[in-house]
Amino acid sequence: MQIEAVVVTHFTWTPGNKSRHDHENRSDDQDLELPLFGLHTLLKATNNFSMNNKVGEGGFRPVYKGILEEGQEIAVKRLAKRSTQGRQEFKNEVISISKLQHRNLVKLLGCCIEGAEKMLIYEYMTNKGLDSFIFDKTQCELLDWSARYHIIIGIARGLLYLHQDSRLRIIHRDLKVSNILLDTNMNPKISDFGMARSFGGNQIEANTNRIVGTYGYMAPEYAGDGIFSIKSDVYSFGVLVLEIVSGEKNRGFAHKEHYNNLIGHAWGLHNEDRSLELVAKCLGESINVSQVLRLIHVGLLCVQRHPEDRPTITSMILMLGSEGPLPSPKEPGFYVGKTKQDTTSSSTSHGSSSINELSISMLINGR
Repeated sequence: MQIEAVVVTHFTWTPGNKSRHDHENRSDDQDLELPLFGLHTLLKATNNFSMNNKVGEGGFRPVYKGILEEGQEIAVKRLAKRSTQGRQEFKNEVISISKLQHRNLVKLLGCCIEGAEKMLIYEYMTNKGLDSFIFDKTQCELLDWSARYHIIIGIARGLLYLHQDSRLRIIHRDLKVSNILLDTNMNPKISDFGMARSFGGNQIEANTNRIVGTYGYMAPEYAGDGIFSIKSDVYSFGVLVLEIVSGEKNRGFAHKEHYNNLIGHAWGLHNEDRSLELVAKCLGESINVSQVLRLIHVGLLCVQRHPEDRPTITSMILMLGSEGPLPSPKEPGFYVGKTKQDTTSSSTSHGSSSINELSISMLINGR
């Protein structure tokens, strides 16, 4: 049946059963209710998925901007038809976000399941991804310090909802700058729940043989052993904080003097009481020095090597909202790079770390 509108009628997708819409084998027994969009409606809204309407692509799914007949703007995430892994991500995303409601999470409006087509329909974010601002030499000037601080706090609140206040504890597993979308007022919204996992009851961690995520944001225990928890999301959040403050990407960053990545560079500056040197030049005098120093400090607490040393997102928000003393961060995970004095060392822990990074990059799903 094809429904030709932003339907208020709901359907129930029971993943454990086969239907004419979906012939995958599923072991889940969760009933999911979402508004159905007709394929014809989405074809018309996106001009037949024109390349001119394409606004991004993550993993297995291109994303298109669409405009419905009544003028509402939408973002349509279209599953690659032949991707088995993509079907798993589609299911994960529906299960994870279908009943989540928070101002700092992108809102899922519905889905389309017709024949081989599987699509998710989201609210459209006018300013697209945070990465298009902070990593662009021109656009970065549009986000002054107050805007960046507001964005970081908003992301933290969204993560707090996922970890603590939602019906199920949600581990995002792919928190990164490009998965933070910005609305008209530059409010941040966490997006892309294709890699997410939910925990029930008192469960605090799990492990997997299939490592998913993005190089540069993955916690050491997850990348190396497949163990993930709320603390692996906290690690990713710490990387994200350092990137927003500095305007630099952790992956690919290499300081010309010590060859450290961004985390290592921030760690070194902190130990020498020079953390302000990390701040993006485009921010100029707009910065609040005490906020900047506190954020960098908290970011380093989040990326500590061992998960038990990292704060929870709850305690991290309390740290940001107070002026009290902070604990000293311990050595971060994935402290990549060598000082000039260490260049002859090839069998140290740094060397083994680089081997792990190579294997991680082989496991990432095209991200």
